[in-house]
Amino acid sequence: QVQLVESGGGLVQAGGSLRLSCAATRITFSLDTMAWYRQAPGKQRELVAAIASGGITNYGDAVKGRFTISRDNAKKTVYLQMNGLKPEDTAVYYCNSRPYRAQDWGQGTQVTVSS
Repeated sequence: QVQLVESGGGLVQAGGSLRLSCAATRITFSLDTMAWYRQAPGKQRELVAAIASGGITNYGDAVKGRFTISRDNAKKTVYLQMNGLKPEDTAVYYCNSRPYRAQDWGQGTQVTVSS
């Protein structure tokens, strides 16, 4: 059973920063494209950012220029540095591979941005 454990969320004022971490147990982690997703209340889960095994990244339009995804294959961890947070970034943030594996969703970490 693969485990993905997200951490680092919290309550922050608009304009602030947070750094999320996702620790994985998947043996093939270093080969997988990993991604961060988020789901706001009443909305569908959306892709925030992804990073390929070689380090190539891509971002959702809403977070370009503000968020940075990175990974440490030795630690089997993927990170999301979030700067310039906005109230509309409020959501539960999850990590998973891309494409995601339905059985691997973790509990996520709540990010709340106050105005």
